[in-house]
Amino acid sequence: MAKIVVQQPQPVVMMASSNQWGSGICDCGENIAECCFGFWCLPCFACSTSKKFGECLCLPLLEFGFIPPITLAMRSSMRQRYGIEGSICNDCVYSFFCCPCVWCQMSREMKKRNQPVTFINSRAK
Repeated sequence: MAKIVVQQPQPVVMMASSNQWGSGICDCGENIAECCFGFWCLPCFACSTSKKFGECLCLPLLEFGFIPPITLAMRSSMRQRYGIEGSICNDCVYSFFCCPCVWCQMSREMKKRNQPVTFINSRAK
């Protein structure tokens, strides 16, 4: 008796690590709920993102000064960890002009870079 194929197997897409950010600074449409959390309660969101990155939970609460130093440091550290191209000058500009956008971008980047890779054997048995 022959098996009836109801759904064709989907191709497995594997993304190689890139030297670019996985999303733009204003790509909040990728996760609306997370971006709303980031804009309406930035201190809580920054603490949560910092903890997921492996830093101290309270690190973002130390933010003060003309240019948010913790945001700048986290963005630079993330670029270095993931091998993302950029400069400290760009990090400084983004951190100063749109701090919530930077934290949302960093959160999206961690989710994209930390997704486990699953290999599927598509051979019929």
